[in-house]
Amino acid sequence: MHTVLTKFVVLFSCLKIYVISQFYVAFASTVFVPAWTDMGATQLLQSKLHPDTCKRNLIKDRCQIVGKLGFGASSTAWLARDIDYRRYVTLKIFINSTSMGQQLDDELKMYKRMERASKPHPGRDAVRSLLDSFDVDGPEEKRRCLVHPPLWESVLTFLHRNPVPRPPSPALAFVLQRLFLTLDYLHTECQIIHADIKTNNIMFSITDDSVFIDSEERELQAPCPRKDLDGRTIYVSQELRMPKGWGPPALCDFGSAMPGGIEHSEDIQPNIYRAPEIWDVFEAESLFTGHDTEFLTYRSRSHLAEIISLLGPLLRSLLAQGKVSNKFFSDEGDFCAAIPLQDRIPPEERETTLEGQGKARFLRQVRKMLQWEPGKRSSAKELEGDE
Repeated sequence: MHTVLTKFVVLFSCLKIYVISQFYVAFASTVFVPAWTDMGATQLLQSKLHPDTCKRNLIKDRCQIVGKLGFGASSTAWLARDIDYRRYVTLKIFINSTSMGQQLDDELKMYKRMERASKPHPGRDAVRSLLDSFDVDGPEEKRRCLVHPPLWESVLTFLHRNPVPRPPSPALAFVLQRLFLTLDYLHTECQIIHADIKTNNIMFSITDDSVFIDSEERELQAPCPRKDLDGRTIYVSQELRMPKGWGPPALCDFGSAMPGGIEHSEDIQPNIYRAPEIWDVFEAESLFTGHDTEFLTYRSRSHLAEIISLLGPLLRSLLAQGKVSNKFFSDEGDFCAAIPLQDRIPPEERETTLEGQGKARFLRQVRKMLQWEPGKRSSAKELEGDE
C-alpha cells in the first residue's frame, strides 16, 4: 500500500501548493553570529550579545554574520555579508555531520541536479538558487553550509501575523502561477520531487537591500538576546522589517527532495504530507490528518479512510499495483482495516470559507488534482495555464 500512498505524493503536493500559495513568503529574522548553534526551545532564552561580535566572526574568511534568520529541524539560517562579492547572503548551516549521515548531502545533490537541467525554463527563476557551498569547522566536527540569496518572510509567518488569515485574490493568483511553473520545471526538466511543499518553504524575494542594512544597524545598536547553554550560544531570531518592494516568490528547502523518474515504494514525505494538508489556510485545518482514535497517533489506515471518504472507493486497478494492498483491502477491493469508513463528504461541504464564483473556481481546480487515477490528474503545466 506504500506504493499507492506514494503515488499520491505528486497529486497532493500539487494540490497543497494550490492552497499554500495563497499567502506571502520568506522567513527572515535577525540575531547575531552563531558560536555554533543548535535548534530547540532554548532559542527563546534571553541574554545579551556584545555589538562587536560580528566583527570577530568570519566564516571561510569571507562571510560576516549579521544576524539569525530562523531555524529548522536540521539547520539554522543566518543573514551574512559576503565580503568577496559585496552582497548580503543567507547561510544555511546544518547540525553536525555525524547525526545527519547520508542526508547531509541530499540537498546539495538536488541543487547539482538542477544545475544540469535546462536553464531557459521560466520555472527556474521560481526556485531559490544556490550561490555556493562549503564545510565549516565546528568545535567538534565539520558542518555543511549552503549559501543562498537572502529572502524575506515565509508564508507561515505571514499568516501568523495577518489578522485575516487569507490572502487577497491577486496575491493568490500570482503565487499560484509561479508555483505551478516551479513544479513543472522540477518535474519535467530536473526530475525532482520536492516532497516538502508547505507554507514555511515558500518565500518572497526582496528588491532592495535596505531591509538588510536596517537589520545590521539595529543589531549594532541593540544586540539581540542570547543564551549560553552547554557550551553553546543560542540566539533569538529577529524579524526583518517590511521591505519597500517585494520580488516574486521562490520555492525553498530541498532537504527532503527525491529524484523523480523512478518508482518510490518507501515513504518520501512526512506522514501528514503523504497526502498533504491543503485546507490549512482557508479552513484552519488539514484536509487529512491520519489520526487514529485507537492508537491516538498517525496510522496509514486512518489516512486511507479519510481519503476514501472524500474521493470514494479506491480503484481495483490502482490497488493491484500496491505491494501491501492486502493489509488494508480485501481481494474484492473493500476497505478492511478494522476501522469504519466515515460518511462521504464532498469537497463542496468541506470548503466553508469561499463563496460564489471564487469557491466554484477553487473547487474546479481542486478536482483536477484530487483524482484516484494518475492519468486524470492535471500536470503542473496544465494547472499553470488554467484560469
